[in-house]
Amino acid sequence: MSKLKIYQVDTFTSQVFHGNSAGVCPLQSWLSDETMQAIALENNLSETAFFVETNGVYHIRWFTPTVEVDLCGHATLASAYVLFEELGFAGEVIVFHSKSGELKVSQDGDKFVLDFPRQTPMPCAIPEPIQQAFGDRVIACLKHEDYMVVLDDEAAVRAANPGMQALKQLDLRGVSITAQAKDYDFVSRFFAPNYGIDEDPVTGSSFTQLIPYWAEVLGKNKLTAKQVSQRGGEVWCELVGDRVYIAGQVIKYLEGEITLGNNA
Repeated sequence: MSKLKIYQVDTFTSQVFHGNSAGVCPLQSWLSDETMQAIALENNLSETAFFVETNGVYHIRWFTPTVEVDLCGHATLASAYVLFEELGFAGEVIVFHSKSGELKVSQDGDKFVLDFPRQTPMPCAIPEPIQQAFGDRVIACLKHEDYMVVLDDEAAVRAANPGMQALKQLDLRGVSITAQAKDYDFVSRFFAPNYGIDEDPVTGSSFTQLIPYWAEVLGKNKLTAKQVSQRGGEVWCELVGDRVYIAGQVIKYLEGEITLGNNA
């Protein structure tokens, strides 16, 4: 039997039981894909991150309860928190190597800042499943890695109750819904039922599309946002060329050990 350290971290919040919770497992070497997927399923969080350090380079992977994904913001933020606050990382910037390229995380006061690639969404026809799910409140539909649906007001985003069977028909990872807001520049929610996540509490990677869209619409590069899921989370955003900065607060919920069998 072997032991594996695990942390559970709430991101984009300063309070436990809010924001988006991620599992983080620092590894000495990679486990099998099957074992990492089984751990993510057992954790039953929207994502569990695994990272391995080799000659000063950190490699990171993320798993939902059902699949491995190419990019995850909140679990990257959580992994950086573990390295900075729990494992004694002494540098100013952590660079993770991932399937989506280099991802950098730094600290800015009480916030952790993701430096992610910009993903400018392009206008597209409204897919029938999105029309079924959100009806006549849709004023624009765009896509890149996910669909991004602009609704006519903040209340529509907060009140939306889409049918997951309709959204399961989509051909991309998931869909953001968003609108301009009263107390923030914009609000959003994110749904990915095909990846085992009906609604994600706070989706860092979705802001790679949301930030360039709202920066253009609102005519400014620094924005504040809230993902208005049940748990909710606040995000500070900035567009800088072909990169987006996605910042949030982070707090540890638990740390413990996973007991693995000899065949893991």
